[in-house]
Amino acid sequence: MNRNQKQFVYIFILIIIIGMSTSCSNQNARDPSTVRIAFFPNITHAQALIGKAEGQFQKELGETYTIQWKEFNAGPAEIEAFFAGEVDLGYIGPGPAINGFTKSLGDLVIIGGAADAGALLVSGKDVQIENVQALAGKKIAIPQYGNTQHLALINLLNENGLVASSKGGTVEIIAVANPDIKTLLDSGEIDAAFVPEPWGSRLIIQIGAKVVLDYNKVFRDGQYSTAVVIARKEFVEENPHIVEKFLKAHIEITQYINSDLKHAKQVVNDEIKHLTGMEVELEVLERAFERLVITYDPQKGSILSFANLAKQAGFISTTPEIEQLIDLTLLNKVLKEKQLEEIK
Repeated sequence: MNRNQKQFVYIFILIIIIGMSTSCSNQNARDPSTVRIAFFPNITHAQALIGKAEGQFQKELGETYTIQWKEFNAGPAEIEAFFAGEVDLGYIGPGPAINGFTKSLGDLVIIGGAADAGALLVSGKDVQIENVQALAGKKIAIPQYGNTQHLALINLLNENGLVASSKGGTVEIIAVANPDIKTLLDSGEIDAAFVPEPWGSRLIIQIGAKVVLDYNKVFRDGQYSTAVVIARKEFVEENPHIVEKFLKAHIEITQYINSDLKHAKQVVNDEIKHLTGMEVELEVLERAFERLVITYDPQKGSILSFANLAKQAGFISTTPEIEQLIDLTLLNKVLKEKQLEEIK
């Protein structure tokens, strides 16, 4: 191959590489007419499920924008999608939200609440655990390290003079997916579990798990956040009108749920079945919603407590400033326009 031929080959390869890079860049670039919303197929994300099924968010945004729904099953995966610029708004637990804010150096912010309470501590049907002190020497499962239930469990251990075995104590804490927690608790391979709804009710009804502490005893007398709404700070700053419309629909769906819970539960369950192929059993659904509060208030005090616990456990290096982590400016603007009480 002569020199001219070599130069031609190099130029050809360079053109291909540039073309591929441009293609990838175009695929990752955000279409300004598309709003990407993350959610879980879980009852704690009820507003997202109803809004997706019945179209309230799309109706509020109008024909100018198209909603692209992004389904996730775990907080870390959703946070990574935010980091990659693949999501604009999302429903998620406060634990991952705090972690995402810290790791992104403030690029992810909480802009509203979605659900409160709905977590409980249960033991196996043949295990004698009457109180938190009895967890000494026991093995307890949580769905994920650093999530809401894990942080609330750390608080319970602190209050009762107990320490996790990973820190030199006697309580062994393991992270297990919710479906596997049911199997392990039923077989006796774990002694207890700290889980969110609907898994708490499912464990009680299906395998005879016993309630050690109910939702209103595990943390702050039940006044704690279970799900929040987060957004990319850049997206909020560049598109406040879109975020306002989203929050308006979010508030209205919240009001609808609380005014017609019977119908709302059915819509939620139908959408879960549509997404996962399996509906939540009726008795489980009923009991689960009894332990949940569907809201747009993020319970700022509880989030600050979770942030302090996350730092104590080593999940984050510094406790974030609450006013930077939670920005309710647009939520309160919409609440004021609707003549509803603003959140302090």
